[in-house]
Amino acid sequence: MRKDITIAAEGRTSRGKNEARRLRVSGRAPAIIYGTGKDPVACAISPKEVNKILLSSTGHNSIFDVTVDGGAPEPVMIVDWLFDPVTNAMLHIDMQRIDLAKRVFVKVKVHVHGEPKGVKQQGGILEIVAREVEIECLPDDIPADFSLALQDLEINQAIRAQDLVMVGSMKLVVAPETIIVHIVSPKLDAEAVAAAAAEPEVVKKGKKDDKAPAKTAAKTAAPAADAKAKKK
Repeated sequence: MRKDITIAAEGRTSRGKNEARRLRVSGRAPAIIYGTGKDPVACAISPKEVNKILLSSTGHNSIFDVTVDGGAPEPVMIVDWLFDPVTNAMLHIDMQRIDLAKRVFVKVKVHVHGEPKGVKQQGGILEIVAREVEIECLPDDIPADFSLALQDLEINQAIRAQDLVMVGSMKLVVAPETIIVHIVSPKLDAEAVAAAAAEPEVVKKGKKDDKAPAKTAAKTAAPAADAKAKKK
């Protein structure tokens, strides 16, 4: 998205770690501008101004102007940046020149809102599969984001990339059937299912066990009868 912002940068001829450290101490950050068939230009730029753009609604998809040493403004986009993991200071910025007449490839964020019917009334689970989609368009047609209303989404239904509204020169780069969000059925507790399957079958005990003592008594009574017969 084109923004009415112009950032002044200063050209730099010396490079290296010492030069980069000196720039950061002075409140600037080393940067480079390249693209559109022109030679790359090393420069120093305000990290505060760059952060404002990165934190804006359009983020790194913002197109703004940069002037180097008071020269003509050039439209650019931030394509790469590096922060210090400890101090969070900006270490370097890469900016690409933009030809406003040529199509570009960008990744656009997808924002969802509303409570789906499939969750509220049908007990389903909302899964956000993709939080951004890649499109191709002219620089002036880059959208800030895609917004999806989920109120009418029911269980086992999905919103796919092909359902996003493309306007102007916008064209999908990702596969049209790519799922953005869907409502899935709740899964059974795997442990409960396993426990039910492993539960031992109850064995019924009947009269068979009760007859065992009787057989034992009969066997003990037989020798006693034989002894009486011998005495006679």
